[in-house]
Formats: sequence, structure tokens, C-alpha cells
Amino acid sequence: MTDLQMGLIGLGGVAVIGVLAYNKWQERKHRKLAEELLSARQADVLLDESVADERVEGYPDDGSRALGDSHLPPAAAGAAARVGQERVEPLLREAPVLGELTPDSDAHALGETVHIAHSVPPISAPLCLLSPAIDYIAAIEVSEPAAAYQIRDAQRATLARLGKTVNWIGFNEQLHEWEPILEDGDGAYRHIRVGLQLVDRKGPVRDGDLSIFHVAIQDLATELMGVAELPLREPALQLASQLDEFCAGVDIQIGVNVISQGQVFPGTKLRALAESAGMVIDADGRFARFDDEGNVLFVLLNQETEGFAAASMRSMSTHGVTFLLDVPRVANGDRVLTQMVELGRRFAESLHGALVDDNRRPLSESAIEPIRRQVVQYQTAMAHRQLPAGGALARRLFS
Repeated sequence: MTDLQMGLIGLGGVAVIGVLAYNKWQERKHRKLAEELLSARQADVLLDESVADERVEGYPDDGSRALGDSHLPPAAAGAAARVGQERVEPLLREAPVLGELTPDSDAHALGETVHIAHSVPPISAPLCLLSPAIDYIAAIEVSEPAAAYQIRDAQRATLARLGKTVNWIGFNEQLHEWEPILEDGDGAYRHIRVGLQLVDRKGPVRDGDLSIFHVAIQDLATELMGVAELPLREPALQLASQLDEFCAGVDIQIGVNVISQGQVFPGTKLRALAESAGMVIDADGRFARFDDEGNVLFVLLNQETEGFAAASMRSMSTHGVTFLLDVPRVANGDRVLTQMVELGRRFAESLHGALVDDNRRPLSESAIEPIRRQVVQYQTAMAHRQLPAGGALARRLFS
């Protein structure tokens, strides 16, 4: 055997020993990182198994996310915001009686503060980007800050397969507060929380979505050289089912109609009336009335196929329009209902039309009052559930 062969064999042996030593060093590094991140953890109600197993009592399932049986015109179908269903005329019924809330009740538990390791403050309630009341929340801890674009891009393709919204927040160590992780943001984070929304108007999250989310989060943590912790899936699925039942019980939209009594309504007159009431045309072809914070209070829809557009208002006309109030998404719904009905009466008077319900019956004050009481009952139920109507969490749930 030549000296060259002996030298090559020696170099090969050194290379093998080097690879084994490097792997052992990496293993020890990851073990040390995990111990540092998790050994000092305090109870985290976003992730603690006992909290994840909490149940939120729902209302008895009425078999529907809607009440009644009347329909929207074709142009208004998209505005109802309920997949597979159109808006319906609400039926009057008593809201279920809520049990008394105690410090140990489910609703109270969902509102508790969140404790995170290494003196990271709890997720701020006003942020409302993530909440254990409506989100399945994963925690990722990394040793070195990860850039926002790196966090958001890593598992984009996998998370795009989910049927529910995913929200991201990270702890800004300079400002000492949680903030959204934006795709084009320039921040970097060691403490990351990712939430999969449990319920929307399409229904509760599926087990398959939770499985995809689990895999994506674990892979993301590996890519970021960190560790991930996720709640148990079965309690989350049960919570999603019960929360969906509750949402179905309070999910109503109320419409009042102004219809022609012979002559059509000219688009120019409709636009003048709507704009004088502070309404503007939105991207969905509706006139919308907003509050001071930019949230929609109610909308005006064309009962015929054509939506509203600034460019065509001069030439268009219609035989009827509908004012629509989405009850769970509006605070002080009884007051907003009163404003909407009064505006409907003003339209009817100016256009020489009639204010009617979905069955073409005239809408008197005596007919409106029971509906107003119903709105109060439903919004009171939402407040007891710590999901106040018109709040950020309610707008996410009823979307």
C-alpha cells in the first residue's frame, strides 16, 4: 500500500470523526436550547392543557346559522356574508337563559391573562389578534431573533391549504409589547405566537386543518432553530364545535326594504339620498354607512342584479332596495336598527315607495319593536360570552 493510499485512508477517517463530532455538538446545542426555553415556563393559559380542556357552553343547535326563510336579491347575495345561505327574515324567539358567570366559569377562564416564559408579558387583550376564546394558538421560541419575512414565508404553501384564518404576533423586545408580524415588516422576533381561528361563518375548524397546522408549525420551528408547543387537538375541536353552536344561535341579519309602488327609483336620486345620509359605495357594490372607527353599521343593496357603481348611477334604475344590518358585527345594535329604519322611512317618503319586510308587509313601529328587543337579547348573550357584538373578536367570528 502506497503512502498516498495511506494518507487518503487517514483523511477519510478524520472526516468521519469530524462529522460525528459535529452532529453530537448540534444535538447538545438543541437540547440546551430546549431546556433554556422551557424549563422556566410558567402556566400559559393559551397552551396549558387544563385550560385547553375548558369547555364553553353553547346554545342549543337550531340547525341553522340563520332564522326564517326569505331571500336576498341576486346582487345582494354576496353581502349576506354567510357561505351557502342567504339572509333571512328573523323570527322572534326568546334567547336562551345564560348561567351565572363565576371566577371558575369557562367564559372567565377564556379571558384570563397569559403568562409566557422569560418574563415576556401576557398577550394584550386590546390587540385582539389572538385570543384563546376563538383561536388555536401555537407558541414558538427561538434562540436568535427571526426576521418577519422569514417567519411568514417558511410555511406559506402549507398554511395556504387551511380553510381558516391564521394570525401571527411577535414580541417586540424594544417596545416590550406584542405586535402583528407583517409579511413586509422589518421586525425580528424570538417569541412568536401563531393562531388558527376555530370558527367562522363557514363553520368550525376541521381535524384535518389542525393536523396540517401542527405539521407546519413544527416544521417552522425546526427551520428557525427553535421549539414549538401546541395545545391538545381534541379539546380544541370540541371547543370549536360548541362555539359554532353558540354563533349559530345569535347569527342574524335584519333587512328592511323600500319598494316601488309603480315608478322605478332613479339611480341619481338614490345616490343623492344615500350620500346625504353619509353612505358611500364600497368595493362590493353597496352603499355603506360607517362609524367613526371605520366599521360598517349597515348597508344598502340593490334588489336587482346590478350592484351600485359611481360610474353607472346616472343611467341605472331599480324597483327596490334593501337596508341590511348584520347584528353580531355591530355594537349597540338596537340603536343602529332605529337609525336604519328611520333612514328607510326617509327613502320611502322621498322616492314615493313603501317600507316593507321580506314578505312585503308594511313595517310599522309595532312590528319593529319586537325585533329591536330580540337584537338586545342576542347582543346581551354575546356580551356574557365575552364576545361583545361589534368587537374585534366578533367581527372575526362572523366573517
